[in-house]
Order: sequence, then C-alpha cells, then structure tokens
Amino acid sequence: MDVLWAPWRSEYIQGFKDEEKGLIKPECFLCEAAACDPARERELLVVARRKECFVMLNKFPYNGGHLLIAPYRHIGGIDELTDAELCDIMRVTRESIAVLKKTSNPHGFNIGANLGRVAGAGVPGHLHYHVVPRWSGDTSCLAVISDTKVVSQSLDELQVILAKQFLKSEGTSK
Repeated sequence: MDVLWAPWRSEYIQGFKDEEKGLIKPECFLCEAAACDPARERELLVVARRKECFVMLNKFPYNGGHLLIAPYRHIGGIDELTDAELCDIMRVTRESIAVLKKTSNPHGFNIGANLGRVAGAGVPGHLHYHVVPRWSGDTSCLAVISDTKVVSQSLDELQVILAKQFLKSEGTSK
C-alpha cells in the first residue's frame, strides 16, 4: 500500500478544537464567505458566486488552485441538498475544472467531499466539495524530509486571477 503524506496540512488540523466536548463553537467560514459583502470577497478568497452555490479558494490547499464549492445554506449532507443545489454544484464543478484548465493547465484533478468528521470534514455542518488540480510530480521530497509544501502562487494573487476567469466563464457553461 502506498501512503500519501501531507504534513503541510498540520496547521489546518491543529487549528481545530474538540467541538463535541463544547470547548469551542467556531463560526462557519463557509457561511461567512457565503454571506459576505462583495468588498470582502478577495479577503475571504471567494472567486465565484452562482445561483445555488459559491466557489472559494481553500486557505490550506493541497495544491495551488485548490477550490471549495459549497451551497449557500448551512447543511451537512448530500441528502439535504435540493435538486437545484445539487445540479448547480455539479455545473459549477465542471466550470471550475474548465477555469483551472485555462489558468493553470493541470494534468488531472481530485474531486470529492468529506462527509462527517471521521471522514476528514473540517466543517462537518456545511457540505462542501473540493476540486484539487494535480500535476505529474506535484509532490516532492521537500514535503517528506522538510515538512514543506511548495505552492508557487499566493492565495491573494490566485484569487484575483480565478475571480476574473470565473467572470468570463459565467453563463458559458452548458
């Protein structure tokens, strides 16, 4: 069995407290982004808004361009999505892949959702999908021997680039 190590994600994981024991009640960063004023979209890494969902950059990316797609509603399961939300999320996933292909030329993608805390969901109460662009050789010895992951573009720079590309692509999806 091969093991994929992602030690650069430790900052993300260590940022969580034990919610089940009532130690913290964090605000939902997805709800904050969903409801934010347009002036804060860049700060909160929002790159697109569509009818039933929105797209934002992951603050703790596996790779540059790692996107999150979430419904505006704070719901935790796929079974809670309306048909309109489900369809829009899938359309926006397709659109996200097209945008990332134009801006980053990845060789492939990982797409998925972590349902429940034990499945790796950082925010189990707010369903969201991950779109992670992948390149041949995008992991290196740096991650293993020095606990370092190289992401070649700043989130701020990438937010501007992707937001512009999503504006161009809006309405061109099938």
